[in-house]
Amino acid sequence: MNTIIIAGVGGQGVLTASDLLSDVLLDAGYSVKKSEVHGMSQRGGDVIATIKYGDEVFSPLPAIKNTDYIIAFEKLEGLRNINFLKDGGAMIVNDFVWEPLPVASGAVEYPEDVEDNLRKYSSDLTLIPATDIATELGNIRTTNVLLVGVLASKMDIDKEIWINVIKRKVPPKSIDLNLTAFEKGYCFKT
Repeated sequence: MNTIIIAGVGGQGVLTASDLLSDVLLDAGYSVKKSEVHGMSQRGGDVIATIKYGDEVFSPLPAIKNTDYIIAFEKLEGLRNINFLKDGGAMIVNDFVWEPLPVASGAVEYPEDVEDNLRKYSSDLTLIPATDIATELGNIRTTNVLLVGVLASKMDIDKEIWINVIKRKVPPKSIDLNLTAFEKGYCFKT
């Protein structure tokens, strides 16, 4: 059984990414369970989706130090969930800062050592400027598909399955743009 955590902030496309990933895993023949936590997401709060897949899955909930992949749409969200990453697990982190409310209000400062800690606790870290790349492509909303592309490059699932799910799940007018974003992520090298 394998576990994937997708973590971000409301409005970044975490739930869409988890839907895409779940469909890819189902199309690849796995049993899949998914859990989402998005209580205050519309107010910029944390959003976390957990996906477990394998031959037989009973619960989507992650265990500490037992997650194979973590995708973080923001650096601090990656650090908040790093305790779930298993030894040798892969972490994909958007090189992006979204200031939580206490930081934005000036009550606390954004930690300066986030990247250092990500590197310290993850032996397989991909830090990608996904938001910047998506903006250059013409739509910041493709950040999520770009990050999914990075994940796809690390998994042993036929690339055509990913492409077919994207074509099926995104709005028709944005298929080409999302496929371009996926390819940018899939081919990204640090």
